[in-house]
Amino acid sequence: MAYFLQQIANAVPVAALYAALAFGYAIAFAVTRRADLTYGALFAFAGQTFVLFADFGWNRLWLVLPAALGVGAAAALTFGLGAGLVAGRYVMRPLAFSSANSVVVASLGTLILLMETARLASDTRSLWLPPFLNEVIVFWPDPEFPVTLTALQLLNTGLMAVLVAGGHWLLTHSYVGRYWRAVSEDREAAALCGVDPSTVYILAYGVASLVAAFCGILAASYYGNMDFGMGLSFGVKVLFIAAIGGQTAPLYAALGAAGIGLLETMWSAYGPILWRDFAIFGFLVVVLVVTRREKMIP
Repeated sequence: MAYFLQQIANAVPVAALYAALAFGYAIAFAVTRRADLTYGALFAFAGQTFVLFADFGWNRLWLVLPAALGVGAAAALTFGLGAGLVAGRYVMRPLAFSSANSVVVASLGTLILLMETARLASDTRSLWLPPFLNEVIVFWPDPEFPVTLTALQLLNTGLMAVLVAGGHWLLTHSYVGRYWRAVSEDREAAALCGVDPSTVYILAYGVASLVAAFCGILAASYYGNMDFGMGLSFGVKVLFIAAIGGQTAPLYAALGAAGIGLLETMWSAYGPILWRDFAIFGFLVVVLVVTRREKMIP
């Protein structure tokens, strides 16, 4: 029983990460209806930038650890948002309202560019952060198998939950959210009412990039590292896990992604780890096929 409870506890930070990533991805996807792998690349790029600049602040500027982490976080948010806006404005927007295949090809090229930029900036070194906020918090004081999480896991989970809840409130109660909903529901009708779909798309892409960068910082701070190849892996995974909850509804996408995070953790605990990704993606494909509906996509 204690082992099962520990796996549930382990699933909470993973589910929160997937939920936040899916929430940000759905914001951009809702206004274009085009699959985009760039989002996962921005997540990995921001995490790599965070680790790189934190290492620079620690080893070159001789800063204390909180200051070095602050430098890394500021750089990751700046470069992640900047890269997302540049990609959205000059690469994705000219293609977003045309062919779906061209968006996939362009996003794959952007993903490779960001991955190689991060790799070259770090001289192909795998940098690691020192552990911090790793105090153990006990939830089930079993002397043989206590159920625990670290302070960093709880902090990351809380920040991601606040991100999703605050983002949902803004989308449903603000003027910006009203414009976003108008374009996501009917781009042409919104344009007739005076809303510029291209501007809304750029803003949505910028917000999605900021969410990806924020999640990249939290993920890198927890795992201590962000690998060069995680851009493609997370790009495909986020695309699938967001689809199960509804890619045009950010809150439902977040809830669906959280469920996938729970399922993935439980498979890691009780099933063969080598078959985890195959099982998860297979389950997603089956769900998408069963729930598929024929409809026209503009």
